[in-house]
Amino acid sequence: MIGHVTKEELKNTALPTGRAAPPDRSQRLRRLTLVALVLAALNLRPGVTSLGPVLEEVRDSLAMSGTAAGLLTSIPAVCFALVGCMAPALARRYGASGAIAAGAALLTAGLAARPFATDAALFVALTALSLAGIAIANVLLPAVVKQRFPDRVGAVTGLYSMALNVGASTAAAVTVPLTEAFGGDWRYGLGIWAVLAAIAVPPWLAASGHQRRAAAGAVDGGGEPQAHPRSRISRDPTAWALTAYFGLQASSAYVIIGWLPQMFRDAGLSAESAGLLFSGTSLLGVPLSFALSAVAGKLRNQSGIAVGIGLCGLAGFAGMWASASTAPWLWAFLLGVANCSFPLALTMISMRGRDSATVVRLSGFVQSFGYLLSIPGPLVVGVLYGHTGGWRAPLAFVLVMTLVQIAAGLVAGRDRQIG
Repeated sequence: MIGHVTKEELKNTALPTGRAAPPDRSQRLRRLTLVALVLAALNLRPGVTSLGPVLEEVRDSLAMSGTAAGLLTSIPAVCFALVGCMAPALARRYGASGAIAAGAALLTAGLAARPFATDAALFVALTALSLAGIAIANVLLPAVVKQRFPDRVGAVTGLYSMALNVGASTAAAVTVPLTEAFGGDWRYGLGIWAVLAAIAVPPWLAASGHQRRAAAGAVDGGGEPQAHPRSRISRDPTAWALTAYFGLQASSAYVIIGWLPQMFRDAGLSAESAGLLFSGTSLLGVPLSFALSAVAGKLRNQSGIAVGIGLCGLAGFAGMWASASTAPWLWAFLLGVANCSFPLALTMISMRGRDSATVVRLSGFVQSFGYLLSIPGPLVVGVLYGHTGGWRAPLAFVLVMTLVQIAAGLVAGRDRQIG
């Protein structure tokens, strides 16, 4: 398990001398883990973002109802919440690397089988299978960063957050061209992402092998001893502040992903312009994710960064509320900065946990409850838009939500450790 090695494992894996492994072995493991982290991050979103561009073709082919299509848009947050809470138990049983390898295998199986679905129900079920694999990695990657890179938490978190954005943007951009290259068959355009997922499995299996051979927290940093008693995370106010921050930033991100292009179109911009503005918002997160996480990782207190990012979101949504067409690129830029609250949340999870074992538990708690908290926001926005026919009321709701996110970030960013 993370942070603990049984006596039997110690007997079977300890070096004869009982000393830590040579530095070159430790460095090889760090390099392997870094490659594995990037490959995992590249696969965290293509299963979701590749579907939107060909959803109409999928619906026509499988006779999918509007209700089933709506389920596909809400199922990621539900899967991330429900499956994510099981990730700590998997990490205790198989180690973080082994559990992530299993998650990558589930993702591969789901993405490979999904194109062969013959009806809407099976397609939704296989999508859920792939999302279950993503949910495991979502929770455990911050713990791996804490365990393997305790001296570079911010930089490494930024690196895999950047890879996550690259994977998400690439899948959204090239799924249609890939589909067209295969004669217009959406099954090929979606199925190709199983190949990328499969590439991520071997590095995590290799890292898991290193971990199993590591001795009692000494060899290669393979296990971190539980030096501190386990505390009830649910009783810690900082953990709840992190949960609120994570959930509200996810809710805002889903609003941006789901509704921003429509907001611009309703303001009189063309579909092409709206698409470009949305793409700019997404692409901005690639360099900013790395830069902000690297800076945040060097600070003991991240409250200031959380507030600054929140204020950008507040200004962006306020601009959209006042007049989306007046300075659309400015609003898109500000909302792109606001989306960087996601890597900041991951960095804070890693830094608030006292050790890697605590980070596993904290990440599971924050992400499970946080994703549940994120579900109502986009739905409320959609209901308000449908009832009012405009964006004033929905954006007023989002502005209030952003103010609460800023308050939660103030508490979550304080210099204190959990566990």
